[in-house]
Amino acid sequence: MKSYHIDEISFGHFFTEAMYRSWYHQQGVGKAYLSDFMSQKSKIQNKTNAPAPILDAIRPNKISEAGKAPRHASAVPFNMVSITDHFWTARITINRNKTIPSVLEKCREGRISNFINTSEDNQTEFKGIFYDDSDLYKVLEGIAYSLQSNPDDALESIVDNIIGHIAGAQWDDGYLNTYYSLPKKQHDARWHDLKNKHELYCAGHLIEAAIAYYQATGKTTLINIATKFASYITEKFGHHSESGVPGHQEIEIALIKLSRLKKNTKYLKLAKKFLDQRGHHDERESYGEYAQDHLPITEQTEAVGHAVRAVYMYCAMTDIAMMTNAQTYIQALDALWDNVVTKKMYITGGIGARHALESFGDNYELPNKYAYSETCAAIGSILWNHRMFQLKRESRYIDIIETTLYNAFSVSTAPCGEAFFYVNPLESDGEFLFNKNAITHQPWFDCSCCPTNIVRFVPTIGEYIFAQYKDELYVNLYIASKSQIEIHGQKIGITIETKYPKDGEIKINIAPESTKQFKIKLRIPSWTKETPLPGDLYKYLNPTPSEVVININDQPIQYQIVNGYAVIDRIWHAGDTINIDIPMPIQQVISHEKVQDNHDKVALQRGPIVYCAESIDNAIPIPKIDLGDNTILKTEYQSDLLTGNYIISGQVASADTKENQFIAIPYYAWAHRGKGKMAVWLKRSTT
Repeated sequence: MKSYHIDEISFGHFFTEAMYRSWYHQQGVGKAYLSDFMSQKSKIQNKTNAPAPILDAIRPNKISEAGKAPRHASAVPFNMVSITDHFWTARITINRNKTIPSVLEKCREGRISNFINTSEDNQTEFKGIFYDDSDLYKVLEGIAYSLQSNPDDALESIVDNIIGHIAGAQWDDGYLNTYYSLPKKQHDARWHDLKNKHELYCAGHLIEAAIAYYQATGKTTLINIATKFASYITEKFGHHSESGVPGHQEIEIALIKLSRLKKNTKYLKLAKKFLDQRGHHDERESYGEYAQDHLPITEQTEAVGHAVRAVYMYCAMTDIAMMTNAQTYIQALDALWDNVVTKKMYITGGIGARHALESFGDNYELPNKYAYSETCAAIGSILWNHRMFQLKRESRYIDIIETTLYNAFSVSTAPCGEAFFYVNPLESDGEFLFNKNAITHQPWFDCSCCPTNIVRFVPTIGEYIFAQYKDELYVNLYIASKSQIEIHGQKIGITIETKYPKDGEIKINIAPESTKQFKIKLRIPSWTKETPLPGDLYKYLNPTPSEVVININDQPIQYQIVNGYAVIDRIWHAGDTINIDIPMPIQQVISHEKVQDNHDKVALQRGPIVYCAESIDNAIPIPKIDLGDNTILKTEYQSDLLTGNYIISGQVASADTKENQFIAIPYYAWAHRGKGKMAVWLKRSTT
């Protein structure tokens, strides 16, 4: 086992118990972590004469004081969840074995060389775009998350070498940005264009990567670099310093994480200052709606501007709302969430209607062919909705996460793991070059924020399955997995067995150390009701009742639904099982009448999966497929299609009135068989 020399790490960023537990859990040595943690904690307490930290560095719920009950739900960390699911295990493995090496290699073609040239004082020209440092940081963050679940000495060694160059590129005062370091340090140019040059955005991704890598390895070089830079930023922009607002939000999230890790409120205060200065223009220019700078954040009620910037800002707002219970923040967040979900979200969970400025459109502006629906925005939406769930403990936020995960996010990566969609439209005519001048997945982009964001997101999928609040265990996503949580000092094992989303049969095994009473809350998905998503933006044409049946130890039970969860409060014994049967009929979906692009159109959904018609499967031209209200549709599992998928098929009318075979496949699987035409929303005849 590795030795991390914990006694040499300064107080303020040594291992928490959660981090020890994670490491020893990975090594399969059971309870050994506890005695070692207590020993190391004692060493550092004696050395620093300071109280030992008890906070997990990135869990918002852990900010409460020792001994006090948490105010909000906390997720079971992804590195404490072992995924066995057929759908996600393959994607996590491909991300680790294919996507990470591929994207890391792409970063060598400029991004890494910028750090090498800076650290070696080569005085060569900067290569790439001014925000390219952030891509490397996101890749390092993703590698760190992967290492937490799958240690890899060779990969860790590569990262350590890169970190050495990052250290060499840092200025004496703590500043770090290669764009202003090549061909030589440009002292007078830095910080003069916060609106456009993304210095603070890059700094935020550095901080997040540093925290992740420290948690994964215990090594302190990168976290020391990030902390030095963050302290310099705090001195420059802190409470009594000059005003400044990031053009692209992100550092706010990172500063909040660093505040938790260091237990230093100066970083939290700066994050809040950055947020609260938006919309105030007495001492600076306005960035306008594009950067959510048109109004103070507590007065914003409509999602506008660049979609990724917006949801990153909403994430930071939600973090602070959880930590401070700021009601003005919560009220604004509620209004913004309602606006996005009921007026600006695609049925796939995608957000961002316009290619122009990668932005939200007007209310109900949801074009299909020209949809932007950026991959980064899908990830940002998941991050935000997860925080909103923790804040409110309501299933509707997980409903958005599930829809986005299986549709708007899953479509973004080709099966090989080495090509990507930056843009995720709901229709393609085979001619419009929607994906940055292409109509297929691409291995890289000049602006490669999406591939690098995918790298850092995929390893964390397990984070969204389980959550805990006091004596309540939330089962949010039905992903085959196993984990162990602790309720009132007792460990509870939980295992999910299912083929979901292929079908809705789910078995959950409960294994408390001893007989224990607590609540299990099982999410009842919104798609089992009359709408595929919360709100009235979409609804089923002819809702098919989906009664969710729950059995405990093979005996049916009656249950109450509270905030979207079936609540089971009982005394649990080792070996207890819960069986859930969630019907997955084919549902025809129609849009709110104000969505002009979907007039007289219908979409298909089964469970959480949105379907589309692709030209390779259909002899009828896609625009001429006429899906009548009374069309008889059926599902069929085809093991040889796209590694195994349920398709939807039926006989539909075409323009010449002849009956023709119709096939729809999961939206996430389109474009896997070459170029072609595709549509989610199909012509609907009512006769």
